[in-house]
Amino acid sequence: MKNIINTTNAPAAIGPYAQGWYTDTLVFTSGQLGIDVETGKLAEGVKGQAHAAMKNVGAVLAEAGADYSDILKTTVFVQNLDDFATVNEIYGSYFSDTYPARSCVQVAKLPLGGLVEIECVALRK
Repeated sequence: MKNIINTTNAPAAIGPYAQGWYTDTLVFTSGQLGIDVETGKLAEGVKGQAHAAMKNVGAVLAEAGADYSDILKTTVFVQNLDDFATVNEIYGSYFSDTYPARSCVQVAKLPLGGLVEIECVALRK
């Protein structure tokens, strides 16, 4: 059985998609932009957006009974690959000693003019 994830602790979907879905064992998040939940707007700069995107991923995971340590795979989308080192440092700070598998790709454009978007697949506790 699959269950929709719907939390007010992460930005609402800006299109016809869910924040994520979970099953008995897995969680799939939609891409999370660097939107500050309190303001509803993109955080300032790539650092702010990277932190906000990771926090939003964490909020979606938490709603499904998972956390960063349960992530198996992430995909990170950046508007400018020159920001890779900055995003990488911030991304890494959300994990302890074990990192998930990851892809990072530069894209031509992200929704709302975002600089970073992150999605993941995680185990569900």
